[in-house]
Amino acid sequence: MIKKEMIAMLLAGGQGSRLGVLTANVAKPAVMFGGKYRIIDFPLSNCINSGVDTVGVLTQYRHLRLNTHIGIGIPWDLDRINGGVTLLPPYETSSTSDWYSGTANSVYQNLEFMDHYNPDYVLILGGDHVYKMDYEMMLDYHKKKGADVTIACIPVPWEEASRFGVAVADEDGNIRNFEEKPAHPSSNLASMGIYIFNYKVLREALIALKDQPGCDFGMHVIPYIQEKTHNIYAYEFNGYWKDVGTLSAYWQANMELISIIPEFNLYEEFWKVYTRNDIIRPLYFGDKADVDTCIIGDGAEIRGTVENSVIGSGAVIEDGAIVRDSIVMENAVIGKDTVVDKSIIAESVHVGAKCHLGVGKFARNEYNPKVYNADLVTIAEDSVIPDGVSIGKNTAISGITTIDDYKDGLLASGQVIIKAGDR
Repeated sequence: MIKKEMIAMLLAGGQGSRLGVLTANVAKPAVMFGGKYRIIDFPLSNCINSGVDTVGVLTQYRHLRLNTHIGIGIPWDLDRINGGVTLLPPYETSSTSDWYSGTANSVYQNLEFMDHYNPDYVLILGGDHVYKMDYEMMLDYHKKKGADVTIACIPVPWEEASRFGVAVADEDGNIRNFEEKPAHPSSNLASMGIYIFNYKVLREALIALKDQPGCDFGMHVIPYIQEKTHNIYAYEFNGYWKDVGTLSAYWQANMELISIIPEFNLYEEFWKVYTRNDIIRPLYFGDKADVDTCIIGDGAEIRGTVENSVIGSGAVIEDGAIVRDSIVMENAVIGKDTVVDKSIIAESVHVGAKCHLGVGKFARNEYNPKVYNADLVTIAEDSVIPDGVSIGKNTAISGITTIDDYKDGLLASGQVIIKAGDR
């Protein structure tokens, strides 16, 4: 048995259904962000920057991309003999072969992993938020308060509070009441889904609640411990933290990176964000390239015009193409003389020549209005858009499409094309 003061359990098994076709074939934590990163890079980088060198990554939905990206943890200095990063998908035992059915259930199924390190504290993290945070400072606060549980919280606008678990805390930070996604919240201090538990307290709670269907930290574990000890504290965080769980939030967070003075700075030397980078060829600008206020990843080829956009590693913007206010992910190709306005183009998409994305006026999306409700064009990875078509606002495309899929060469605003097998 190896003794660790604190280990992290990083929950990375979610589908991220509110990102629509972007997560049809990839888990939300593996979605590209900021030109060269994946969302999971941020909590992993926070761990190593905070001195947390033992991380269990709990995967489930479409986990192959995550597994390949993380590997043995070299980019984050987590390739350790004693500790490091360990991928923890659901597995079959002699008595069960259950999928993870809730955030806390996934951790319960890995008690053996945690017991191996016999930690004093366990840090629970989500794998789907963009932020920089020193977990060591949070641990110091936890120790100072003598807490059983500490919940990282952030003030949010009152109108958004019902989307989160919210904490009602006294002047000392002691949480007197915790409400999970209340219809009428009594506080706007929202849980960030980041917890530090005394391991003995966490272990007892997980075992006690092991038969609870869909066992969840906010819904079940926190109320269980609150009822027993009332020794739960709120650690208020006032830095940048973004839930990029919707298409609008994801697009906005990327656009914020390219502000003149970005609220979230990727270029700080003292708190680097690490990632796996397999592209070694240099960035290329053609003789007619015109670029203004952008992030452009390694190995991209820019021959056209790019304005106020985030361009991923290995992407190609061909001659005469214009890309504005958009995200073009890794290895995507934008064809000659094509215009792309306010779009999210996923990995390895090929957009043909003389297309126009983002035309016309906004219209309600009848396919899934809860997911598609902004004036964005969203194109899933590996999709193909033929030459010469126009695509309206609030649309989505997934699959290899042909000119026959576009009535009179147009996908009207509010419409989708989801090819068989991509639903």
